[in-house]
Amino acid sequence: MRSPKFSLIALLFAAVMVVLAAAKPQTFTGEVSDSMCGAKHMMDNKAECTRTCVNKGSNYALVVGEKVYTLNTTDKAALDKLNTLAGEQAKVTGTMSGDAIEVSKVSAAK
Repeated sequence: MRSPKFSLIALLFAAVMVVLAAAKPQTFTGEVSDSMCGAKHMMDNKAECTRTCVNKGSNYALVVGEKVYTLNTTDKAALDKLNTLAGEQAKVTGTMSGDAIEVSKVSAAK
């Protein structure tokens, strides 16, 4: 029979591994949008709609299939790239937490 101390250590190790796996950066490919409109824009021009909503306080978002992820970043270069790619396909690298991605890198999807 294993000691309770061994079981506790094994449980803590497993918990740490889950946290480390969840914090690993991933790359997502989808359409750059905004968190208010998501996949359904109110304006005909998706890029213009995205930029307008972001200028009014909405966050950028990434539409991947049916899923919409809110993009969080304070990095000026990443924000500039998202603005350039509004309404287009992009590759976003970052750490996912629920329905949000903490962005570390943005590039055009090839």
